[in-house]
Amino acid sequence: MLYQIHEWQRSFLGPLSYFAQANAKMLSEPGSLLAQLPGAQRMAAGYELMYRLGKEYEKPEFGIHNATAHDHTIAIVEQVALDLPFCQLKRFKRFSDDPATIEAMKADPVVLVVAPLSGHHATLLRDTVRTLLRDHKVYITDWVDARMVPTEAGAFHLDDYVAYIERFVRHIGARKLHVISVCQPTVPVLAAVSLMAARGEDTPLSLTMMGGPIEPRSNPTGVNNLATRQPLAWFKGNVIHTVPANYPGHGREVYPGFLQHAGFVAMNPSRHLSSHWDFYQNLLRGDLEDAEAHRKFYDEYNAVLDMPAEFYLDTIATVFQQFLLPRGLWDVAGERVKPSAIKTSALFTVEGELDDISGLGQTEAAHDLCSGIPADRRAHKVIEGAGHYGIFSGRRWRELVYPQVRDFIRRFHQPAG
Repeated sequence: MLYQIHEWQRSFLGPLSYFAQANAKMLSEPGSLLAQLPGAQRMAAGYELMYRLGKEYEKPEFGIHNATAHDHTIAIVEQVALDLPFCQLKRFKRFSDDPATIEAMKADPVVLVVAPLSGHHATLLRDTVRTLLRDHKVYITDWVDARMVPTEAGAFHLDDYVAYIERFVRHIGARKLHVISVCQPTVPVLAAVSLMAARGEDTPLSLTMMGGPIEPRSNPTGVNNLATRQPLAWFKGNVIHTVPANYPGHGREVYPGFLQHAGFVAMNPSRHLSSHWDFYQNLLRGDLEDAEAHRKFYDEYNAVLDMPAEFYLDTIATVFQQFLLPRGLWDVAGERVKPSAIKTSALFTVEGELDDISGLGQTEAAHDLCSGIPADRRAHKVIEGAGHYGIFSGRRWRELVYPQVRDFIRRFHQPAG
């Protein structure tokens, strides 16, 4: 019922937001007579703020059409390498007309970026992908909004997420692959590679794990505490809802993106209020650069997706309440997850000093679990002054984290002897 109420509210606010957008344009466009009226700029700023607070935020595009590789500008074409009901494996194919650049790019390592399925779209990692394209062939998991997946596709559990990762690794080819997992997927990625190693399959050349809840009992954050404060039945009864009839996935049970977004905002409401007030003031001052930066950030931040209920509840129970991975008690499709079975993949863990989502030590715990990896094939780095998003996006990612990730991948680009 809550989902349907949300849809009614969205239907009501939609026309009002577009009305506000039209008024904002009429009162701010240089060629408009209305823009010459006294107080027009203030009214235009107010209308645009109203528009942005009421509009629907659709999934953004990656929008990566070119990059710089080997000191040359190259073209990027986004391709679907594998299309599954709940996820598309995307490849960012690089092209150049310079023979030397083409030859150099052929030798670049292949990287699979495993994006989180935790509310935001994979486009949140746009900066991660764009930076990696300098020196790598890049794939990414682009998770599908669960409300767009028909019920005929079946359920999607945490076990299915692990199976998807295994399938992607096999599709690309583990012998030439380096995997980077950001936040939530560090857990299922570690499980997938552990299971593959235990079966005697090839595993990726390296694993880079960034800001993930491998061991949530270490320095628990507000996110961890929220997951443990209530029993699983509370989550089932309060945050799981049914997709209404106006979507392809109608009838599917999900954790709605609008609830997840409300949770994001509730973590720091004063910061978001201040940001919107600053946006309004920037419009009044004519500070178009800062205003555009605000638009770009919230176009991404406010675009959320629904998660399959089974996956969400499995994650709460397995990762945040029962701690099955660090306790060595996690079974996936009847197979025990044993990270100690990983022998040949190199391991690099990255944490942000100020991470308020995955606390210090939670990702580093992977080293204790992966006892089969020799010490000289493992590394850990804490990025001073970085929060959760700073380790994979923004200046700190580009200037501090990326060079170390790049060098680690290059160091272990050949199979272990």
